[in-house]
Amino acid sequence: MQDNALVQEIARALYERKAQDIVALNVGHLTVITDYMVIASGRNANLVKALADEVDERMAKEGLALRRMEGQGEGRWIVMDYGHILVQLFHQEERAYYNLERLWEDGTNRLVLPFDQTAE
Repeated sequence: MQDNALVQEIARALYERKAQDIVALNVGHLTVITDYMVIASGRNANLVKALADEVDERMAKEGLALRRMEGQGEGRWIVMDYGHILVQLFHQEERAYYNLERLWEDGTNRLVLPFDQTAE
């Protein structure tokens, strides 16, 4: 599966598990750290942890190994490193505080996702 398709699959998994404010960004032209970033929120720490578990399970099925994960214990901000894709899962309060989209979105790099979040 190509990178963009993997990003779409991650976003779909998050959407199906009731993540909120899902954003996928192509950041390869802005940093050498990663090519894509997926950012989402959960209503509580348990949901944030469940979102991380779902993403990891789906990516394992696709053959994409998790290199490193931080924040799983508290469930307030979990970072999942798949090399060329970083997944950032936040509790709503931390998401509002850090506002990563402000740092990484340049107005042209937001990916269109395969679902409509406005209906929620």
